Parts: sequence; C-alpha cells; structure tokens
Amino acid sequence: MKKTVKVLLLSVFLMVLASFAFANERGTEIMTEVSDFKEPKFTRSQVVMTLTEKNGSKEVRQLLQYGKDENDKTYAVMDFKTPASVKDTRFLQIENKNAADDKWIYLPSLKSTRRVNSSEGSKSFMGTDATYDDMSSREVEEDEHEYLRDEKCTVEGGATYDCYVVKETPIDKKSSQYSYRMVWVDKDSMYPVHTEMYDKNDKLIKVLEVLKIVPMTGATGEKYDIPLVNVLTNVQTGHSTKIEIVKLEIDKPIPAKVFTQNFLSTGKV
Repeated sequence: MKKTVKVLLLSVFLMVLASFAFANERGTEIMTEVSDFKEPKFTRSQVVMTLTEKNGSKEVRQLLQYGKDENDKTYAVMDFKTPASVKDTRFLQIENKNAADDKWIYLPSLKSTRRVNSSEGSKSFMGTDATYDDMSSREVEEDEHEYLRDEKCTVEGGATYDCYVVKETPIDKKSSQYSYRMVWVDKDSMYPVHTEMYDKNDKLIKVLEVLKIVPMTGATGEKYDIPLVNVLTNVQTGHSTKIEIVKLEIDKPIPAKVFTQNFLSTGKV
C-alpha cells in the first residue's frame, strides 16, 4: 500500500474516532442536563392509571402518589384506591444516590409488607408494562450516551417537540434488562418525551411517550415543568399503561411518616 494511501486511511480513522468521541461527550452533556431536571421537593397527586389490553379492553385504577426529594434521596409512595382488586395495595421506593434503591410493597390479601429484591427487577409492577427496574432512574455514569442528531418528535395526541436524539447503552450489560435505549429529549424542558427500549435481541420492546408537559408553580413560588400524562406501551404484547395526573399539589410539606413501611401497612400517618 502506498504511503499516501496509508496516511489517508489513518486520517479518516482519526476523524471517525474524533467524531465518535464528540458524539459521546455531547450525549453525556445532554443526559447530565436531563438528570438535573428541576423537580419539586414535595408532590402529592391524584392519579388515574389505565391498563389497556391488545383487544382494547381496559382496567382503570385510581391512586394517590406522594413524592419527596431530600438529602440525595428520592422517595415515592403509591397508594391504590380502586378497583377492589388492588385497593389498599401500597408501594414505597427510595432511590439512593450511587447505591441500590430500596423498594417495599404491601399486599392487603397477605396483610404484610415485603421488600422487593433486586432479583425481581425484570418482573411486572402490579400488572403494568413497567418492571420494578423501570421504576428506578439510572445514574448517568451507568451508560454510554451517544448523541445522534436533532429531530422533531410528534407524540400520540399530536404534540410536537424539537429534540436531541441520544442512544444510551449500559456499560455493564448485566445492569439493565435492555440492550440499549433511544431517547428523544425536548430541547425546551430538557425532559425525555419519547423513549424506545430494546430487548437483549435488539428488538424494540417498549415505547414511553410523554403526552403533556405543563409549566406549574409550587406553593413556595418555584416554577416547574411537570409531565402530567405519559403512556408506556409494550409493542411486543400490544398492552399499554397510561398514567395521568388529574390533581397535583407541589411543594406542600408531607409528613415524613408517609414514606415509611408503617404507612404501607396501615395507610395512616
């Protein structure tokens, strides 16, 4: 091979490496900003959850959800109210910074609260399209983030967002049930409005769409962009789970006892 050809190939190779490095650096910057998305310190919401089968049949659930962000921990409680099949089921999750999350569930049929083990991460949460692992957010450092392009994204219902498109691949393949995720991040809110999840065979399995983001002001005057409606669809089964916040209180203090196992078992503060 002539020297000039070798030099040319080397130059092309180095350009590809530089482009890939930039794509990863830009992708990490975007997803770091996503992880810093401004969230209220406290939230109390009334939620309607709709489970839809492939044949169109539906089950509608109503629940209360409580949230708290404090001391590098994010707390979330779900308290199911209807229908009778799930009434008084309660779930508590504590997301720990740089550590495994803690999760407990109270099942009224057994009248007991149990810890959800990490080995159950790929199991469905309450018959929804979300697994227990889906309930937790991943640390930015757990994935490689490749910026791909800028692109318009139109979600169900017609809302269109101007987005960054980022591919997220787990650094430790065993740490995720997905081989990779494709994320469309709204440039205005820096919130992921469309996410595609691919199984271990690189087949699309789930799509998460945010149908409605609304600017809101909390009790302390702080302003937030709040995702009020989202839909998670398993494209392989045709089943979907829609979550809609119908009433929301922001930054009004919630008793610490709500975020405890005792509240799970009693429903009382």
